[in-house]
Amino acid sequence: MANMLHLSSIRAAFFVGTIMYALAFSFVTVSGRPATFVQDFRVTWSDSHIRQIDGGTAIQLTLDRNSGCGFASKNQYLFGSFSVKIKLIPGDSAGTVTAFYMNSDTNYVRDELDFEFLGNRSGQPTTVQTNVYVNGKGSREQRINLWFDPSIGFHTYTIRWTRENIIYYVDDVPIRVFKNNEAIGIPYPKRQPMGIFSTLWDADDWATRGGLEKIDWSKAPFYTYYKDFDVDGCVVPGPAACAFNPNNWWEGPNYRGLTPLEARKYHWVRANHMIYDYCTDRSRFPVAPPECLAGI
Repeated sequence: MANMLHLSSIRAAFFVGTIMYALAFSFVTVSGRPATFVQDFRVTWSDSHIRQIDGGTAIQLTLDRNSGCGFASKNQYLFGSFSVKIKLIPGDSAGTVTAFYMNSDTNYVRDELDFEFLGNRSGQPTTVQTNVYVNGKGSREQRINLWFDPSIGFHTYTIRWTRENIIYYVDDVPIRVFKNNEAIGIPYPKRQPMGIFSTLWDADDWATRGGLEKIDWSKAPFYTYYKDFDVDGCVVPGPAACAFNPNNWWEGPNYRGLTPLEARKYHWVRANHMIYDYCTDRSRFPVAPPECLAGI
């Protein structure tokens, strides 16, 4: 569904004088290629509500009184970087949810990494909720109010999933870090491959102000737009060594945590735009979950 769909490749670069040249590693997992939505994704429900545009390089999702809709990748992946550009519903979108997430599709023991964009009344900020499920257990919600209007133009949303950590990005700003702390007994998703999913649906029983704000169906239909999927990960089934190859760029030393600049952006977002964190919700968790004490 992207202008270029980048399937797992390993890259390195070096400087000669003042000119940068790209030099590929000898190990290449899967080469990149041009792609359209129909080549790499499938409709999971209500195909009448998903429309390909721009020659299949972008799509429009529709929600009306009859149905929402959804799609998923044809492949599953074990580790990598997964991003898409999304333009959300303009105006009064209260009660709607646009979701971009990864899921192992294994029912009660599923692993899942969520971006959920919660609809809002006109003039209110858009809230993005993230969550992490490991072996079927979630309840790790965090909510951030976006510092821009995501319906005016496209913005990039990324999930970078490595053996070391999971980082959620909005454009180039990290908004959440979930570290691999298995050494101290905290489960981490690393065994089940996950596919890429997205849905647009009616969630007015909870999405906006806890369900107090309902969908105004006089504003329907509602549209969300997607383009430029960038998928760089190890396809499963595929070469078994891929997921554990230290030469995968996302496993490199520069990606084992946040850079100093990213850390400053991360702390800025959480200080100024975070509105809910399960780690500090003592009504739900009288004792903070152990991963909350591990830091980033």
